[in-house]
Amino acid sequence: MSDIPRTAVASDTADGAAAVVVGRLSMLDRLLPVWIAAAMAAGLVAGRAIPGLGSALEAVQVDGISLPIALGLLVMMYPVLAKVRYDRLDTVTGDRRLLISSLVLNWLLGPAVMFALAWIFLPDLPAYRTGLIIVGLARCIAMVVIWNDLACGDREAAAVLVALNSVFQVIAFSGLGWFYLSVLPGWLGLPQAELDVSTWDIARSVLIFLGVPLVAGYLTRRLGEKAKGRHWYETRFLPKIGPAALWGLLFTIVILFALQGEAITSQPFDVARIALPLLAYFAIMWCGSFALGRLAGLGYARTATLAFTAAGNNFDLAIAVAIATFGLTSGQALAGVVGPLIEVPALVSLVYLSLALRRRIQPQPA
Repeated sequence: MSDIPRTAVASDTADGAAAVVVGRLSMLDRLLPVWIAAAMAAGLVAGRAIPGLGSALEAVQVDGISLPIALGLLVMMYPVLAKVRYDRLDTVTGDRRLLISSLVLNWLLGPAVMFALAWIFLPDLPAYRTGLIIVGLARCIAMVVIWNDLACGDREAAAVLVALNSVFQVIAFSGLGWFYLSVLPGWLGLPQAELDVSTWDIARSVLIFLGVPLVAGYLTRRLGEKAKGRHWYETRFLPKIGPAALWGLLFTIVILFALQGEAITSQPFDVARIALPLLAYFAIMWCGSFALGRLAGLGYARTATLAFTAAGNNFDLAIAVAIATFGLTSGQALAGVVGPLIEVPALVSLVYLSLALRRRIQPQPA
């Protein structure tokens, strides 16, 4: 039996839910890489083949927030956050090894690694280089919850780390942008750039893409358990809403790639140049974080959560910042757009690597 269908199970203690959910979702989950590849291809083809599709999708927005993307992310995140046992969060907040490791990886190491890779791989392409540095500053607060869930990571730990990232994103993003685009290059004698982004724009992204599904998931669990009890909630209700997470993921991928299909397919060589540092970044951050988790004595579930929260990026925020600062057709915006093209297959591959390591670290009964 594949490990991935187990992620739809409401809780590790909900024994009866596994068989029900696996039977219902086995085809979707077992062939997840195929569906993701098909969603990417469908989005790219639609963006190229349907005249005006990208412009029409871009027009469906409120105050700069794309409604189709917001809808997909909310549908994707809600079931996962509804599964979180919020009464267990104190066991995460008390784990200083996990919290300190996450802060160091996300806000000290991650931006520094992306800065170094951008300069190593793109020394002659300043626009793409700046775009990648912006990507490195935008820590993941959305899609990471589903990669973590697919890898059988710790849901409660993921909820806490994502919330922690969101707070630091509001506080630190602008300051780190100034440091990595202006101050540090000046110290090193390198060309400098400027970043113009308001704290409200960042806070709005956090509130919409994390705050709404988090509150919805919390209230659903509290009210559902109060009305029907935990057994009903975890064995009857959660298996019914579980499939929405993966459908939301596939919908989001189609929309993202439809919006940017022409930009990606019209500049294949530039996409390849941008892809190399991104692939190196995902590999370095995930493997380094996983190794750190093992050295810190974290169990598999929290080690996987640490690795995925450190490796993922908030491409929606990065793209929005790049467009607002440098323009829709800028190289900086293209670098952000290429991000999901590389992140999605890279992190799906890392989900399978994580599950393989899980079998070695924590053998499962047949």
